[in-house]
Amino acid sequence: MNQRTVILEAAERLLVASDDHDVATRAVCEAAGITQPALYRQFGDKKGLLDALADNGFERYAAQKSGLPVTDDPVADMLAGWDDHMTFAAANPALYQLMFVPRPRSRSVARARVFALLAATLTRAAAAGRLTVPVGQAAQVILSANVGAALNRIAQPEIFDEDLSHRMRDAVFGSLLTEAPTGRGSALPAAAQLLAQLDLEEPGNLEPEETALLRLWLRKL
Repeated sequence: MNQRTVILEAAERLLVASDDHDVATRAVCEAAGITQPALYRQFGDKKGLLDALADNGFERYAAQKSGLPVTDDPVADMLAGWDDHMTFAAANPALYQLMFVPRPRSRSVARARVFALLAATLTRAAAAGRLTVPVGQAAQVILSANVGAALNRIAQPEIFDEDLSHRMRDAVFGSLLTEAPTGRGSALPAAAQLLAQLDLEEPGNLEPEETALLRLWLRKL
């Protein structure tokens, strides 16, 4: 096991055991059996250590996501993704808060990478004509709601109602999705659907310049 991994594992153990979800670099060094200069060489400072720990949490999150089945129904996959997100938060509360609660001057990319995973699934829904708003807007709404529900569960586990998560999930998705494929009578959904289809698979009968121009037109629509 390399030194970086040893430090991150020690930092996570201390983070989980901490009442305020914070760690002291001196305690991390003692737990990892290293000197403080060694920690600073790896991470720069405490902020860098916490950023690395948050990004390490994303790798765990992504590994869990990769175990979910990908079906022919992107909407069903998104519903399952919401529940899986809640499961990850409940199993890793300290790490989850490090990933999603804003920290001053943080350079962690964990949240952005979680957003990208969600957007990929939403692109499939848009390509199938099930999304009523652009992918980026839908991803912002869903992730904000999902994180809010997960943090509420962490903060008040004794009163958290599992049905609350599902009611919120259904309300959020109900405001963004349509039962039948869109594309008729509304320029925005039709353009968004075609753009999503381009994101999934480039058209083989168009030159790259033509595809770029088509993307530009669809974005303007």
